[in-house]
Amino acid sequence: MAARGLVHGLLGESCLHLCVDMQRLFAPGGPWAVPWAQRILPAIEELVAKRPRQTLFTRFVPAAHPGQGPGTWARYYRRWAEVTLANVDPTLVELMPSLARFVPPAKVLDKRVYSPWTEGRLDALLHGSGVDTLVITGGETDVCVLATVLGAIDRGFRTVIVTDAICSSADQTHDALMELYRSRYSEQVEIAEMGEVLDGWRSPASSDRRIQS
Repeated sequence: MAARGLVHGLLGESCLHLCVDMQRLFAPGGPWAVPWAQRILPAIEELVAKRPRQTLFTRFVPAAHPGQGPGTWARYYRRWAEVTLANVDPTLVELMPSLARFVPPAKVLDKRVYSPWTEGRLDALLHGSGVDTLVITGGETDVCVLATVLGAIDRGFRTVIVTDAICSSADQTHDALMELYRSRYSEQVEIAEMGEVLDGWRSPASSDRRIQS
């Protein structure tokens, strides 16, 4: 069972806040609205405001046209034809406005699949940065956050999941994933609330580890 809190010590200069897919696509009124997104947004805003240079936002970018994509992604975008770039308001891909205002100095990484690791750009950004710890927020717990966490674990990053700053559109699978994180990754995942993260990230905000543009 994963212990709760920052059991492996305080956070410092080698830490990066990785915020997953907090976009207008998933905001109220968006085509893939996640009701919890608004609930967790203030906590994420607080962390980003304190650590903008140590924040990287990912954005999920849909396919350009219905039926486009490799393998089962083609079927996915036939099902979700109305959310392809040809048919959706392109501004919905943007970050939620209260987070977009921090870019720059915060950075943005676009991806076309659930995982930010698959296409290689995140590895390239982090290479040589000195980052060894990822604080993960955003959505959804059981989709893109899951893919982000597993990739971080595979690469040996200290991985901190902020319990009150991740969300899903399905309560049952959110709860199941939280149990999975707690029960199956005791050596690799820390489960902490935002207050613990804010209190435990002690390095001066100005002395951040920089990732390449």
